[in-house]
Amino acid sequence: MKSFEELLKHSTEVHGHICAGQVIGVRMCLLALSLINIDDPKGSDRKKIYTVVEIDRCATDAIQAVTGCSLGKRSMKYLDHGVMAATFVNLESGKSVRITALEEARDRASKYCSDIDNKYARQLEAYKVMPEHELFKVEHVQLDIPKEDLPGRPTRRVQCEVCSEWVQDSRDVLKEGKTLCIGCAKGRYYTVVSD
Repeated sequence: MKSFEELLKHSTEVHGHICAGQVIGVRMCLLALSLINIDDPKGSDRKKIYTVVEIDRCATDAIQAVTGCSLGKRSMKYLDHGVMAATFVNLESGKSVRITALEEARDRASKYCSDIDNKYARQLEAYKVMPEHELFKVEHVQLDIPKEDLPGRPTRRVQCEVCSEWVQDSRDVLKEGKTLCIGCAKGRYYTVVSD
């Protein structure tokens, strides 16, 4: 595994700039990987790791950069919970850990970097040195991942009986005896303005 500094540099390149969220994400990964016994997430252990991220913020880019997990590889699941937390799973052993960034760490930053006036710069630097127990809450959890959410080929493909689009991985909805895509069953998130 690369050093914290190397991982932070790579994460920053992926994200586009350095920020406190990058530091939190990288440190969160390092802690989680050690707890679930993943040594080489982008190499020999790449098919063993699965993550669930609960927020679409900076730390998620860091988690992807460090672990190699991604939505496209189906090794990362995004749940829009708005919580700076992620669950890391060793698919081989089943060992799982959920790590949450503690809100109190923002205030604790001045304890470690009181000489930095800008609060965002202070947090960024403090999060690099703050002890893990002051930065994170760690919970050992059990995660039952449905087979249609696991990496690999689609488990099933069906065609919507209304719009004819193809739906994969059991995301179809049975409504009034018809197999539908979510858009036809529950409404679309967009409006077509022209063809």
